[in-house]
Amino acid sequence: MSWFARLFGRAQPIPPAPADTLGAATLPSVVIPPVPRVIGVEPSARFARCVAEVLKHEGGFVHHPRDPGGATNRGITLATLADWRGRKVTPADVQAMTEAEAREIYRARYWNAVQGDHLPAGVDLAVFDLAVNSGVGRAARMLQQQLGVTVDGAIGPRTLAAVGRVNASRLTGDLCRARLAFLRGLSTWDVFGKGWERRVAEVQRAALEMAR
Repeated sequence: MSWFARLFGRAQPIPPAPADTLGAATLPSVVIPPVPRVIGVEPSARFARCVAEVLKHEGGFVHHPRDPGGATNRGITLATLADWRGRKVTPADVQAMTEAEAREIYRARYWNAVQGDHLPAGVDLAVFDLAVNSGVGRAARMLQQQLGVTVDGAIGPRTLAAVGRVNASRLTGDLCRARLAFLRGLSTWDVFGKGWERRVAEVQRAALEMAR
């Protein structure tokens, strides 16, 4: 997770009752659609493919002095690991964190939070990587803005239904362009812009391959 993700928004567990996921009394005719299927690719395999792409960009242990998040390993910050483990951790703990634990955190705090199993192939990667990089709430809001639905920062039945009505490849491209525009507006673009631009481009290419 890049520094600005921790500065501008960190992934949080799914709220118990976000506006988009209220009970049946509020949304009697809206249900979560079935998990999208890609021939030969189950949802668990799609997560494995997407998290592998994320880990490719996040790299190993770093403790950059310009990074407000401090010690980070495989994109997991010291604060995120402490919250996950429910206790205080040290930079040494972050450095010793295994890839298996990082994958668990990514699945629970990011993939599940953006309803990755319920998003079409390709869109799942675009939203997931955006959530890791800039926070779950921002990823949800950007997706909702592209869909023209209520922007409440929580991906629920109405957002998922809207996703199902659009072309996955087009939505992936629109979302990546919106993401890049957001990054270009940050004050530190001149410092980190090249890396961000490369990441978004590579994620977009991988997501479009998945969406075919």
